Amino acid sequence: MATLPFPCNATPLTTGGVQNAIDTLGIDAPTLWAMLTVETLGCGYLASRRPQILFERHIFSKLTGGEWDATAPDVSNPVPGGYGAAGDFQYTRLAKAYQLNQNDPNEPADPGAPSPTRTAALASTSWGLGQVLGTNAAAVGFGSIQEMVAPMSDSEDGQLAAVVNFILANNLENALQQQDWSTYAHGYNGPNFAKNQYDTRMMQAYSLYQDGSKLPDMTIRAGQVLLLLLGFDPSGVDGQLGPHTLVALHNFQSQNGIPLSLGIDANVLATLNAALPAAPNLQLQ
Repeated sequence: MATLPFPCNATPLTTGGVQNAIDTLGIDAPTLWAMLTVETLGCGYLASRRPQILFERHIFSKLTGGEWDATAPDVSNPVPGGYGAAGDFQYTRLAKAYQLNQNDPNEPADPGAPSPTRTAALASTSWGLGQVLGTNAAAVGFGSIQEMVAPMSDSEDGQLAAVVNFILANNLENALQQQDWSTYAHGYNGPNFAKNQYDTRMMQAYSLYQDGSKLPDMTIRAGQVLLLLLGFDPSGVDGQLGPHTLVALHNFQSQNGIPLSLGIDANVLATLNAALPAAPNLQLQ
């Protein structure tokens, strides 16, 4: 198992981080949340406290010149696909690619130290909110993929900032400002965007969020993220206080001898934060 020197603080999105994205892109809140709703599963982190990722075997094959295509076709293959299950399984795939060259005496003994194969594996992975591909590290303002993984592991604000920089680097902010979903989806997701109905889904989400009451409540959303990280699944991170969130919250409170509350406020957030153990470094397995 490789452990990388990136603390997984997994800090939830903040109001400041969201407002900075809105101001930088010149868009409104419904547009931002429509994009995030469609481009992610609602949260930038897994219950394991690691960033949401997707490993792309065809990118790894390209970056390594096909060196591992014959011996590890599941993680190095010129043909896209072979993703398998979402979530933590993607770390299993990333870990295999990351460690393919571990028996080479020239490979650094420290598993967290960069090497060509390790760097290619990280760069072949899409990270966090908006799933920014590692090959875009320079375009979104980082000196290396390792410098990009650090904020991806640290906070959703860091993940969102990378999404904003990707949008700016690809001149997609105008499409967002005009709610030109097809142009935006083509630029963000590629020419096959219609296959997954990215444009239609963003249009529908934007229409929903035009009702301000449907926009995520940032305090509730932060509580949902923290509950997920603590092992109490709220069945989604959407910033809405639904029955599943209340069940997760009450289970946490009951197991910790805390009086049940009717919602999530600043005091509840403080209690949830205090219950989190120290941030682990990013583990690949």
